[in-house]
Amino acid sequence: MDLLRVLLAILLPPLGVFLQVGFGGQFWLNILLTLCGYIPGIVHAVWIIAKR
Repeated sequence: MDLLRVLLAILLPPLGVFLQVGFGGQFWLNILLTLCGYIPGIVHAVWIIAKR
C-alpha cells in the first residue's frame, strides 16, 4: 500500500498526502508547495508518507 501512495505522490503529490493524512494542515501545505513548484510538493509528499 505504501508503494501505491509513493507512486501517487510522484504523479499527484496532494493525492498521496490526502490518502495518508486526509484534509489536514499537511494536505493544504502540500497543495501550496505543489503550486509553488512541483518538486517541493513531491519531496513533502514522500516525506509525509515515509514518516508515518
